[in-house]
Amino acid sequence: MAGQLKEVRNRIKSVQSTQQITKAMKMVSAAKLRRAQDAIIQMRPYARKLQEVLSNIVSNSEGEAGMKLAVERPVEKVLMIVITSDRGLCGAFNANVIKLAKATIAEKYAAQQKKGNVTIWGIGKKGYEHFLKNKYKATDTYKDLFHHLTFENVQQASQAAMKAFEEKQFDVAEIVYSQFKNAATQKFEVERFLPIPKVAKKAGATKSDFIYDPSKEQLIAELMPKILNTQLYKAVLDSNASEHGARMTAMDKASENANEMLRSLKISYNRARQAAITTELTEIVSGAAALQG
Repeated sequence: MAGQLKEVRNRIKSVQSTQQITKAMKMVSAAKLRRAQDAIIQMRPYARKLQEVLSNIVSNSEGEAGMKLAVERPVEKVLMIVITSDRGLCGAFNANVIKLAKATIAEKYAAQQKKGNVTIWGIGKKGYEHFLKNKYKATDTYKDLFHHLTFENVQQASQAAMKAFEEKQFDVAEIVYSQFKNAATQKFEVERFLPIPKVAKKAGATKSDFIYDPSKEQLIAELMPKILNTQLYKAVLDSNASEHGARMTAMDKASENANEMLRSLKISYNRARQAAITTELTEIVSGAAALQG
């Protein structure tokens, strides 16, 4: 009986220690989430408007010079930029991003994958390690990008993707990431990066006639790379905020589960303790009765 009580006490101490860790991780994630949320909320309207401007320019400039990044080619080689986190303990966040990336490859690029023509650029260690382990063609160049998350570092990745597209190393590039909604909700997205998608024209719509200053060619040459840099940076910020939101929610649930487990263990401990006391009293009474007899 004493051994059973000691075992329950040890389990209670273990759960309490784990609960302290989960509560601390929740608080850290909450603090990081506030900063990450502020960053993506400020970036999103700017990035969305720039993307609209770029898509409109591309849609109304078919066949014109300077449109290398909007050229549609037969898809032979594919680049998937998969954005996950560096660490776990954030619920199903990483698993859902990876699942979406694999489903996209299976549905849209199965033939290219069979030929070994699908390349994964993993931003974040978890995605890179998973695809490498599962025999995908994964590149580790940008897996540590979250160590120093700055626009300049993300820009290096987007510029490398643009250069590879222009050199025909890839015919299409997709971004797989988690779009931040709130701390408890993430929306997992696949977004076309290259070639730049065109806006679908409505029936009967006339071609817009913009006045460009400076020239259209100069504007396109300057604007396209900057907007694409912003697009990838927005996706990375979205994923960063989503990760902290998912971790905060997961740690909150873990703390609640620890409370339930502690309640159950304390009940078990009290029952075992009562049983031990009852047994001892019975033995004392029995011993006293035997002495009297």
